[in-house]
Amino acid sequence: MINAAQSGRFRIGNAFEVNRLGYGAMRIVGKGIWGETPHRAEAIKTLKRLPDLGVDFIDTADSYGPDFSEELIHEALHPYGAIRIATKGGLARTGPNIWIPLGRPEYLIQQAYKSRWKLGVETIDLWQLHRIDSKVPAKEQFDAIKTLIRDKVIRCAGLSEVSVAEIEAASKFFPVATVQNRYNFADRASEAALDYCEKHGIGFIPWAPLNAGEFSREGSELNGVARKHKASPGQIALAWLLKRSPVMLPIPGTGKVAHLEENVGAAAIKLSDEEFAALDRAGKAAR
Repeated sequence: MINAAQSGRFRIGNAFEVNRLGYGAMRIVGKGIWGETPHRAEAIKTLKRLPDLGVDFIDTADSYGPDFSEELIHEALHPYGAIRIATKGGLARTGPNIWIPLGRPEYLIQQAYKSRWKLGVETIDLWQLHRIDSKVPAKEQFDAIKTLIRDKVIRCAGLSEVSVAEIEAASKFFPVATVQNRYNFADRASEAALDYCEKHGIGFIPWAPLNAGEFSREGSELNGVARKHKASPGQIALAWLLKRSPVMLPIPGTGKVAHLEENVGAAAIKLSDEEFAALDRAGKAAR
């Protein structure tokens, strides 16, 4: 039986443990991550399937919809039991596929409170700054997060799309529990950030974890390993991520039960050192 527990466990912010293969809730809203999903029943069904599959870590954001992702999670799963919900703030939305960094302290604080109410929790387990807003002094944004932790609105805090220098700067204000950067088999731009996170016990949440693209084509290394394991290229890409680092917390997203089950199946795939190395070389050659 497939179960996310096969991916191993990780302790976030020395506060709570989760299975390392989580779920990203960006795809349960409308096209362009805007408005309600036209497939509401399937989205609810997908969310309700998570506990059965051992998925106990969900990543969402107030900007997904906006609000609709958090609302669906609440409708389908509240009270959450063993499931931990992570959300993000710091982006304004004015239309489909439009994402505007907005890091004014009063906005960040407002959005964190709003997420807490939408999710129906007393304290958000993990709240992440979706982007550092270059128009607002970083110190002010980090101060706001420090305030949210002090006031117990959030338990742990993380960052998204940041450099090592930015992680270190934020760490002077609050313990950085997680970093969520784009990272996958073919995109290693955040290698330095990942290595830093591993060294310091910070959870690394790779977004777009399945973007293997053309590298999963027939005859590719990824496709060859997938055939050997009787798995899909996507499952191998996830298995590669899980083996890459013990702090890796992939959150593949989908609004369909069948795709969710396929993704969770990756937790049971154990790549050999030779397979991992061959895939690593193929991924690096793709850059």
